[in-house]
Amino acid sequence: MKWGNLYGPQYVNHLRAGVARHLRRPHRFVCFTDDPSGLSGNVETLPLPALGLPDGHLDRRWQKLAVFGKDLGGLQGTALFLDLDLVVVDALEPFFEEPGRFLIIRDDDLFRHKPLRRLNPERDRFLHSVGNSSVFRFEIGMHVDILDAYLADPAAATAQYEISQQFQSAQLARLGLLQYWPQGWCVSFKNDCVPRHFKSYLADPVIPAGAKIVVFAGTPKMSEVLAGGGHRWHRRIGNIDWLRRAWQGQ
Repeated sequence: MKWGNLYGPQYVNHLRAGVARHLRRPHRFVCFTDDPSGLSGNVETLPLPALGLPDGHLDRRWQKLAVFGKDLGGLQGTALFLDLDLVVVDALEPFFEEPGRFLIIRDDDLFRHKPLRRLNPERDRFLHSVGNSSVFRFEIGMHVDILDAYLADPAAATAQYEISQQFQSAQLARLGLLQYWPQGWCVSFKNDCVPRHFKSYLADPVIPAGAKIVVFAGTPKMSEVLAGGGHRWHRRIGNIDWLRRAWQGQ
């Protein structure tokens, strides 16, 4: 899904190429967008699905929830949603073979342990349950409850939850459908690929064993890293030729 100017068409084209290299089963690669210019001919484009916000509510940041509508551009069957700022590095077949009705990344799996969260046990339990919506699988038209719950009071939803994936996870948990990918399939570039702290000055980033998708949760963003940036005094980002090859398909 691409709207606005944050991501250019190259993100869609590179992602499409990565999926084609790593998914052997017959599939359709669909991009919902408000601007199809610059997209490759092998990218199927459809208009952004209607979110259905009531009059006066103009916050479009939660546009992604529109994929849970009853009708999604006439598509049917199983869908694997992929954010644009990620890199596919290994086979995607397991994402379709893993049993479950709805599967998503556990957000905590992408970040370092945060011991201070224990000061608020209830919030810690909730945040530990939140799914990161960079990569999730669902049956089209079978999770309308998520969108309906949001549209019932979008102002309350955005006031209670910081981002849409928190709201989405709460609805799935309420329905008993929140299930996560095996840990290590989707990894954080910053926290799993880059050696920790000053070890990063001695070794370059690597793909962890078993990783299939590299996600850029938090900062730095993929565009910053690919441009040679993302360094901090406590973290060096060394040679990332493997990342560029995986993204560009070389």
